[in-house]
Amino acid sequence: MPKLITILNGPNLNLLGKRQPEVYGHETLDDVKRACTALAAELGYDIDFQQSNYEGGLVEMIHAARETSAAIVINPAAYTHTSVAILDALNAFDGPVGEVHISNVHKREAFRHHSYVSQRADFVIAGAGTEGYLLALRRVASLVGGM
Repeated sequence: MPKLITILNGPNLNLLGKRQPEVYGHETLDDVKRACTALAAELGYDIDFQQSNYEGGLVEMIHAARETSAAIVINPAAYTHTSVAILDALNAFDGPVGEVHISNVHKREAFRHHSYVSQRADFVIAGAGTEGYLLALRRVASLVGGM
């Protein structure tokens, strides 16, 4: 299995650090990528870190990860609550999948309490801020290492 972990980010996460910093914090997506790259290297992995505002783009990235990656960490953002297409794509991926949310979605609007992605995810991290990505990397590395 490849030593690559794919990290996918859904819609509006390109605005991280600018959009609702009281909810999502002040770190940018580039800050998150740098932190993930550094931790992945410590763990002996490379990462493929991507973001798309388009559901189909995320589906294509998941399809590509089937051929390249040992695991997927995904913050599907608003698609968490709406996308059967992303769920279906994740169901076609054989490795571990971790779902990450920067905010605690269970303390927010009721519609955010349901996740299609959770039906496939091996674990969910919510409410840990951008540190949730690092926690997820550690967890998928542990799962892949135990395979």
